[in-house]
Amino acid sequence: MGVAAAPRSRRHPRPRGEEAEALSSRVLKRPAARRAHVNRLLQPRALVAVMGAFFIVLALTVLFFGTPPADTAVRDALLSVASPAVLKFMRVINHAGDKWFLVPGSLLLFLIFTRARRDWWIWAGLMVTAPLLESLLKEAIGRPRPEDVSLGFPSGHATAAAAFFGATIYLAGSLPAFIRGPVRVLSLVVILLVAVARVMLRAHWPSDALGGVALGLGLAAVAAILADRVDARAARR
Repeated sequence: MGVAAAPRSRRHPRPRGEEAEALSSRVLKRPAARRAHVNRLLQPRALVAVMGAFFIVLALTVLFFGTPPADTAVRDALLSVASPAVLKFMRVINHAGDKWFLVPGSLLLFLIFTRARRDWWIWAGLMVTAPLLESLLKEAIGRPRPEDVSLGFPSGHATAAAAFFGATIYLAGSLPAFIRGPVRVLSLVVILLVAVARVMLRAHWPSDALGGVALGLGLAAVAAILADRVDARAARR
């Protein structure tokens, strides 16, 4: 005689109310998980470490090996799509790393953000330190521009734009949620576009622009760390 097969256990279907509740819970958790991930990426100490390491690698590469093949390849690729219309747009974007934009832009940050006014000396110091340090590094590394004998690493426009918009990214943490994300995304896009503009306008090698972005964001993260410490000390008083 054959052995009778064990009866299959039947899973009781979950009531529709429980299914809807579970689905709603998963949907609600997704934005929270995304926010937590973004917050981890924006941790100032983590950004200082990442940007600092990236800048050091770029600087050593440029210092000891000159212009790597990737620099030439990326530059040629960008110049190949630099139509008159694209170049016109890039000339406009280029102003986002210019002092004529950054000075009034910095004053606007002080008007909008209470934290910027409270710790004004930190954020003002950031916008003064960024160009000074960039100039010193240019002299120390001594890398010429692709079509000019003047020094190019790191890019001054990219450094200044990354410092300013990096500060905006951190200060935007006090904005309402519906506008905080767009402001941060737009700031990041402008940083990247300024870096691309410096290459397309034949002012820098791609590594010059990337070095400026790394330097500017790293300095903005240092400013955020200092502001956090000042605010924490004030809260303990």
